[in-house]
Amino acid sequence: MGIPRIKYYDAPTKVDLVRSPLPWKVEPDRAALLVHDMQNYFLRPYESDVFVNKMVANIDAIRRICHALDIPTFYTAQSGGQSAGMRGLLLDFWGEGMPKGAAQAIVQGLEPVEGKDQVLEKHRYSAFVKSDLLERLAQQRRNQLIICGVYAHIGCQVTATDAFMADIKPFFVADALGDFSLERHEMALRYVAHCSGKVVTTSQVLNELV
Repeated sequence: MGIPRIKYYDAPTKVDLVRSPLPWKVEPDRAALLVHDMQNYFLRPYESDVFVNKMVANIDAIRRICHALDIPTFYTAQSGGQSAGMRGLLLDFWGEGMPKGAAQAIVQGLEPVEGKDQVLEKHRYSAFVKSDLLERLAQQRRNQLIICGVYAHIGCQVTATDAFMADIKPFFVADALGDFSLERHEMALRYVAHCSGKVVTTSQVLNELV
C-alpha cells in the first residue's frame, strides 16, 4: 500500500479529556522544536494547497519564535531511493518510498536555515530510532519537545510516545500537524492526550513562548 490521496479537512484543535488537563507549559529554556517529515514527497498527496499552506504557516510561526529565542530546532527527513534493506518492514507497508531528487526536499516556506536548524536523517516512524536526537536533547538540557508535521497518527504520534518514554514532555501542536483524514488526525490527538503528551494549538505555543 502506498500513501493515499488526502482530501481537504479542517485541522482539529480540541480533544475531549477523561482526566484532568496536564499543567505543563512550554518553557523557552527547556523546549526544542521538531519539524517532522515536511518533505515534498509526503505533502504531494494533499489535494488542497490550502491545507498545506495553513500547516506550513503555523509551523513557520513557531519556528521563527524558536529561532528568536535560541530554542533548538530539529527536522526529520528521509533519504530518497532507499534499498530494500534500508527500508526494512516499511517496504511491506508503504512500498519503495520516495525517489531521489526534488521529492526529498523540505517544502517551500520551511527550508532549514543554516546555523539555526538541525536536520536528522529519518529511518523509521520515530524520530528517535537510529538517530542521535535523544543525545542532542540531553546535551542541550532540553526535556520538552514541540512536535509539528506529518503524519499525525504515524510518525508524529510514535515520536511523541518515544519522547514520553524518555521523560521528555511532548507538546503535540494540533493545527500544525497533518494526517490522512480528520478521523486519523483526531485519533492521534486523543491517543497523545490520554497516553503520552499535551495537545496544544499554535497560538498556545506562541503565547507561552512570548
